Amino acid sequence: MKNRIRDLREDADLTQKQVAQYLQMSQTGYSKYETGENDIPTVIWEHLADFYGVSVDYLMGRTDEKKPYPKGNR
Repeated sequence: MKNRIRDLREDADLTQKQVAQYLQMSQTGYSKYETGENDIPTVIWEHLADFYGVSVDYLMGRTDEKKPYPKGNR
């Protein structure tokens, strides 16, 4: 999972600081998500999935299908 969020960030030519700013957190805090030092809260998974246009399952390594699920009633 941590490799996927790093790989997506690098593929988009973004820095950790840029993603951290989107998430309204410090670069150091975000870096700990990428390295697996800190667990990623559900709300952050959701924001990252929306940011990259993928499903949370893809980010977590549960599927290789990048396409997000259709938005439904929440």
